[in-house]
Amino acid sequence: MEVAECPVCLEGFDEREAIPRVLSCGHSVCEACLLELPHRFPNTIRCPACTQLVKFHSQQGPSSLPKNIDLLRLSSSTHSPKPNPSSTIHAPHHHPTFWSPSFYSTWKDWILPHLAVSIQALPLPLFTSSTGRACFGPNLTVTLAPIFPFPRPAPSTFYFSYIAWVINCLEGMNQGAREELALILQASVRQARMCKVYGLWSDGVEGPLYMVCESQRANLSDKFGHLGDGFVAVNEGAFEFDQSRIFSFLMIGRGICEAVLALHLEGLVAGCLGLSCFSFDDLGGICVDLNEALLMGRSFVNALSAKPNEEAMCKDCFENELFVGPEVLCELLHKSSTAPDSGHSRYSIGYGSDVWSLACVLLRLLIGNALPRHSLEMKEENGGDVSASYMRWVEKVSSVLENKLGSEYLSLRQILCKCLDVNPGNRPDVVDVRKCILDMLVKAQFDFFGNLEVTIRRNSTGRCLVLGELCMLLKERSNEPTEHELQDKESNEKPNSVQDGNDKSDEEFAAGLPRGMTQIKDLRGHLDCISGLALGGGYLFSSSFDKTVQVWSLQDYSHLHTFRGHENKVMALVYVDEEEPLCISGDSGGGIFIWGIAAPFRQEPFRKWYEKKDWRYSGIHSLAVSKNHSLYTGSGDRTIKAWSLKDETLICSMTGHTSVVSTLAVCDEVLYSGSWDGTVRLWSLNDHSPLTVLGVDTPAEIKSVLSITVDRHLLVAAHENGCIKVWRNDVFLDSKALHNGAIFAMSMQGKCLFTGGWDKNVNIQELSGDDFELDVKAYGSIPCTAVATAILCSQGKLYIGYADKSIKVYL
Repeated sequence: MEVAECPVCLEGFDEREAIPRVLSCGHSVCEACLLELPHRFPNTIRCPACTQLVKFHSQQGPSSLPKNIDLLRLSSSTHSPKPNPSSTIHAPHHHPTFWSPSFYSTWKDWILPHLAVSIQALPLPLFTSSTGRACFGPNLTVTLAPIFPFPRPAPSTFYFSYIAWVINCLEGMNQGAREELALILQASVRQARMCKVYGLWSDGVEGPLYMVCESQRANLSDKFGHLGDGFVAVNEGAFEFDQSRIFSFLMIGRGICEAVLALHLEGLVAGCLGLSCFSFDDLGGICVDLNEALLMGRSFVNALSAKPNEEAMCKDCFENELFVGPEVLCELLHKSSTAPDSGHSRYSIGYGSDVWSLACVLLRLLIGNALPRHSLEMKEENGGDVSASYMRWVEKVSSVLENKLGSEYLSLRQILCKCLDVNPGNRPDVVDVRKCILDMLVKAQFDFFGNLEVTIRRNSTGRCLVLGELCMLLKERSNEPTEHELQDKESNEKPNSVQDGNDKSDEEFAAGLPRGMTQIKDLRGHLDCISGLALGGGYLFSSSFDKTVQVWSLQDYSHLHTFRGHENKVMALVYVDEEEPLCISGDSGGGIFIWGIAAPFRQEPFRKWYEKKDWRYSGIHSLAVSKNHSLYTGSGDRTIKAWSLKDETLICSMTGHTSVVSTLAVCDEVLYSGSWDGTVRLWSLNDHSPLTVLGVDTPAEIKSVLSITVDRHLLVAAHENGCIKVWRNDVFLDSKALHNGAIFAMSMQGKCLFTGGWDKNVNIQELSGDDFELDVKAYGSIPCTAVATAILCSQGKLYIGYADKSIKVYL
């Protein structure tokens, strides 16, 4: 038998050190812990077991509470080991959520605000970059590389927020593409020789997701692409040597090597490089532009579909100054769907692949158009031997270099030719190429760069971008349905779908929102504005200013009955789940009507009575029911009245508000009341005494509370200025503006908050955070044709009542 223990210190109860004292909620806590519990409100504490606010007179102390004699007897008769302090009192509550918390926290800091970038030129679809201007820095221009198109939205009346669309897009990527993207983003922060990536951005929910990269002053193609003869020229067949031009080439070559080296230090391999992949920074250094490298590789992959011929591709690559190593080209030809007979290269792809491309970039700068192009053929023949034409091409390159450079730069000629070896394992490292250039810049006797050398493990291959998921992603995306589309198709093919009336759990409802939200029913029958919604007993109840309460079937949403009898506008509605279920409605004339919902429905109310009223009175504005069979009414006379449901007698009146009590809620034996006076008051349901007042502002700042919702520790109040205020454990956390105008209706399911109001939008947020910080994440919205006046989220569906007399059900 388990020993009885205190829910705070987890010590077993005894007669001396841990005497159990019984709280009014029925739970027991030891005396020592009662003295340590925080007292947020006068003469009250929050029970650590059930979180209810209960009476506790701090001056009298724990001795004023009765001992739990039964627990003392049980403790004295049982002996068991001390319980594990890590054990918990309550099982965790699993609330529906729109986001994976870990996924959101991983990517949220990389998402740029929607207004952070403005596009200056429209990009070509998905395969070319665009330029833009960043709004977070003066005169700061950026380049935008399309990473992934947003999933095609299913037919829906629901519009995702900007952040939700970006997260949804990232979740739609396969794991490999996300890993590559994360490596690029992190590498750009660590390496100064890589153009900085600011983050991810999109111009709209139907456009692609861009990677936003800093735009340098000029790339090598813009600056030196016009040098047809390169840095070394031949004048009418005579050798012409310009020392300053060679020095310029060596300085640029060193910068290019250091940029490629930075890429390799982060475990990345470009796979294809060109002059446009390298840019000058503000200090004259050279950086590798990953945006351009990705787009260059993507263009190459896309071109394979149109020209899968190896010889044609080699020719096009050199004409466009896009340099792809032999083994990379062979692998790309194999991956191309239009070249199924192409075989794998017997050589591995790794850092050596970039060495081949690096050599071609340096050769292009050095000898310009003299670099042999049209005779290049890299296809492997039978037995894995490279074609003779490729060997002849390498020999021709060596011959051109010898004619251009002569014998003075023999080491440079030798290492560049060695970089073109068909076997990547025989090629030198980038570090070796860089050292060769440094030796030419600084004579050996002045060589002080030796201690600055770095090494790359030769047995490490790195992640090749041109062969990676990001380059292949857009091609696959255009031909194959996304995971979301497949899920939509499966849900539409299910014979017992939700459209047939079956309920979904709240978790299923939240999980389905990334695929959109669809209106499945439009209920019409009222003749005026909808004022309230309630669910229970298999029915949907709706109240209206037309003085009626309508009953709808939750199976097919057909209209079943109309309760008539009110002589004034019905302002509030509540369902009571008792042995004999009831529906209770209150009107602006003070009438309280109780309707029996047992079939067949009665025409007359089961019971009814009226509150007293005077010339200032404006009737009942809100209703709530507690577990102790009490009905609470919030009235225009600024009071809250408690009524017995057994005999309709008035139990008491609670005063304190200075204006209309517009909204009521009950949670954990606490009654919450919101008022036009801008405050929320808490009342104990044990004796109806006041506990505290929340949201007290100066008279000039007072904004009426129109709706409140409570979920255990979290209290949210909606105001007429479009803001919400949030408290956790009665401690104010934050205020957020959600609407342009009054928020008339609100509902919360776990972390999901649904709000609607004057601006004819229903917004969906996720509330998360801890005891000290609140994070309100806008997930999306439902544009409406009328003002939303009532909202209820339950059983996996969203019910919205409008001022245009309609009720819509969303899935």
